[in-house]
Amino acid sequence: MNNILLIDDDADDQLIFKEAISEVTDKVGCIFANNGFEALSWLIRLDPAPSIVFLDLNMPIMNGFECLEQIRKNDQWRKIPVIIFSTSNNPEDKRKSEKLGASFFLTKTSDFQLLKIKLSEILQSHFPGIELFGQITRIK
Repeated sequence: MNNILLIDDDADDQLIFKEAISEVTDKVGCIFANNGFEALSWLIRLDPAPSIVFLDLNMPIMNGFECLEQIRKNDQWRKIPVIIFSTSNNPEDKRKSEKLGASFFLTKTSDFQLLKIKLSEILQSHFPGIELFGQITRIK
């Protein structure tokens, strides 16, 4: 089974993310960290490393930018796709994330269906052939 590490200090966002993933596929497990420091502790212990990291930017102790920088400095984690998952829609945050090595920038949405669509697109792009529940299509 592939694992996702979600780094986010908001318990509600963690719950919504987990629910969305579970409605998209049962082929991916979720691990949660509440800040960048806790995430790095998880990464050291996890074997194998998570397949994808979803990373919030605004967190206490170690924010997303600092965590992303540490992930990209480590040879074992450097190639893990890191998806910024933030309420920010600030172009400067997007530029800084890209400069630090983020793979994608996903702005959080309150639209649960749209979140499922975005997550299914990301999962399909990183796990070709992954089994998804039903056909999830973008509504125009």
